[in-house]
Amino acid sequence: MVQPCTISGRPFSDRSGSGAETTGTPFALPPPMDMTVTFWGVRGSIACSGPSVAKVGGNTPCVEVRAGTERLILDAGTGLRALGQRMLAEHAASGRGELRATLLFSHLHWDHIQGFPFFPPAYAPHADLRLFGPVAEDGLTTLKDALRGQMTGPWFPVPFGALPSTLRFETVRDSDDLTIGPFDIQMRGLVHPQGSLGYRIEAGGRRLCFATDTEHPERGFDPALLDLARDVDILIYDAQFTTDEYEGRSGPCRRGWGHSTADAATRIARAAGAKKLFLFHHDPGHDDPFIGRIEREARTRFAATWAAREGDTIHV
Repeated sequence: MVQPCTISGRPFSDRSGSGAETTGTPFALPPPMDMTVTFWGVRGSIACSGPSVAKVGGNTPCVEVRAGTERLILDAGTGLRALGQRMLAEHAASGRGELRATLLFSHLHWDHIQGFPFFPPAYAPHADLRLFGPVAEDGLTTLKDALRGQMTGPWFPVPFGALPSTLRFETVRDSDDLTIGPFDIQMRGLVHPQGSLGYRIEAGGRRLCFATDTEHPERGFDPALLDLARDVDILIYDAQFTTDEYEGRSGPCRRGWGHSTADAATRIARAAGAKKLFLFHHDPGHDDPFIGRIEREARTRFAATWAAREGDTIHV
C-alpha cells in the first residue's frame, strides 16, 4: 500500500502521473518544525527546455529543505536562480534585516554549481551564506575555487570577488557530521567519477536521504548508501538512465558514468526500508511521457515511488 505523500506546487492536472495528493498554496512557508522538501531543479547533466519537458522541469539539481524557519539548499544547479528570487521576495516581506541560508554541495561537477553565478542572494549585501562542499579529486581544488573559476573570463563577465554578500566556505568530507540549526546531517562518499557526497538529514523526527550522482554496484548494495538511507522517510536517488541505456542495449553503454537507474533505486529503497522514493537527476533526453513511464514501471517494484518534478513541495 502506498503511504500518503502530500505534494503542493503546480496544479495536479499539470503533472504527468504524479499519483499523489496535492494541497495548499504553492511554496507556502512551513509551520514550525514541519520538514518540507521543494524541488527547484531535477534534471541531470545539462538543463533542457521546451514543451516536452515542461511538466517535469528542465533545471539542473537544486533542492530546498525547510524545517521551521531554517533552510538548507542541496546543490546549486540552474534551479537555484528561481529559488533565490523566491528567497529575496520572502525576505522583503518578512522585514528581517539579514538573509541567511546554508548550501550543501554534493560535488563540484558543473551541473551542480552552474546556478550559483545567477543566485540573486549572492548579489545582496545583506545576505549571509554558508557553503559546505568537498575538495576535488586532486585534493587541492575547493568549493570556493570551483565557484570562483566558473566566474572568470572568458566564461563569465562578473568576477567572483565582486559579490557583495557574505560567503563563508567550509570543506566537508566523507563521514563528516554537521548540526545546522534543527538539522543533524551525516555524509558519506558515493560512487561517482571524481567523487560525490550523499547526505542524510534529520530534523524534528523526520529523515531524508539525498543521493544524487551515484552508481550502483553490479551486485549487492553500496554500504555507505545503505547507511545513509536506512529507514528514511524520503529517499531522493539518482535514476538518470533506464536499465537498457545503462547496459548499452539502447545507445552507448553507460556503465562507469557515475549514474544509476530506477530499477536500482527501487532495490535500494526496499533494502534500506525507505518509506518513499523520489527518482531524481533525470536525463535531459527523457521527455515528460518517458519519465512518466519510468515512474509507473518503478511503482510495480516499489509502490511509494514518484518522479521528482520541478516546483513540487513534499511535506515529509
